[in-house]
Amino acid sequence: MTDQNKAPDAVVPPQAPGATPQPPYGQSAQPQQQSYVQQPQQQAYSPPYAQQQYAPQPYAAPYAAAPAKKSKAPWIVGGVFLFVIVFMFTIGALSCSHVYSNVMSAGQADTAAVTMGDSVGVIDIAGTIQYDGTASSPEGLRELLQQAEDNPDIKAVVLRVDSGGGVATAGEEMAAYVRDFSKPVVVSSASINCSAAYEISSQADYIFVNETTAIGAIGTIMQVSDLSGLMDMLGISVDNIASAQSKDSSYGTRPLTDEERAYYQELVDTINATFVRNVADGRGMTVEDVSALATGMQFAGTTAVENGLADEVGIYDDALDKAAELGGIDYDAYEGAPSYDVVRLTSSSADLGALMDLFGSSESSQAVEELLSLLKQEGVLS
Repeated sequence: MTDQNKAPDAVVPPQAPGATPQPPYGQSAQPQQQSYVQQPQQQAYSPPYAQQQYAPQPYAAPYAAAPAKKSKAPWIVGGVFLFVIVFMFTIGALSCSHVYSNVMSAGQADTAAVTMGDSVGVIDIAGTIQYDGTASSPEGLRELLQQAEDNPDIKAVVLRVDSGGGVATAGEEMAAYVRDFSKPVVVSSASINCSAAYEISSQADYIFVNETTAIGAIGTIMQVSDLSGLMDMLGISVDNIASAQSKDSSYGTRPLTDEERAYYQELVDTINATFVRNVADGRGMTVEDVSALATGMQFAGTTAVENGLADEVGIYDDALDKAAELGGIDYDAYEGAPSYDVVRLTSSSADLGALMDLFGSSESSQAVEELLSLLKQEGVLS
């Protein structure tokens, strides 16, 4: 009888003459010597697919060819595609931002129609007063005031000031622009309105402060460092070859002489006299009264109202209403609701142009050249 539970004999496939005997079906061959096909060595910077295991197949040729190296072209093409998408999205976003900025900048000739009737323009002066092209610079403020000047719908301007001051000359120029502006200007002081920022504010028709606003700080300062002691400790010697004896006085490599210190003090006093005179003219005060307040110290908002450096304690909305009032804008009879629009004036500087300048820099050009070279190596580009 045949035992049905007995496993059938292994079937041995016919062998070709001279062929190397092969193991029966269902039996494993003897382990062969490992090759890089089975367990490739870890390569530096190798892609993930280079770490896969390739087990030998039954009846494979004794010398199996290594798997063909996968081309990096798909990865490169994908990277280029992603780069292009991000680039185009960035340009589109900045372009939309620029268009929106121009639409909101109602003072420009080609966008003046967007104002729907009587409006109050708002200019934000925040940060250091300096020459950087923003609203906190003479060039930037002049541009924004010109927008308001050219738009007949804008009846007055609110300067929203949050600045601790900055460059004296920049503050002097900006104060002149506010003084010469033909429409009413109201200042809304935020947390701080000091030094050069206050010199600008003093030329407005009305100044609002919060009770906790730090305002004033009328004064001028010049700093000259003396690092000669530290340089002596470090064994550093500096020879200044100058055209005049005091040309190197502010370089910090030696202490000031008594004559130089007196000279710089006179220079600071002269600059500060311009500051005091501008405040006196803007606030309708005497030079003596302003000089008495020009201690370089700041005042709280409530104190500034008492000493004449500000007009009233009030928030941003109060400044808007005051500007509308000074600009001759009427109010609706219904619950005194204001019938004017608020237009925030922004610079018309070309964000897209700045982006193109960035991509045109030497670093960006080098990166693009390297990318094109890699694409040519991979056969993506001819």
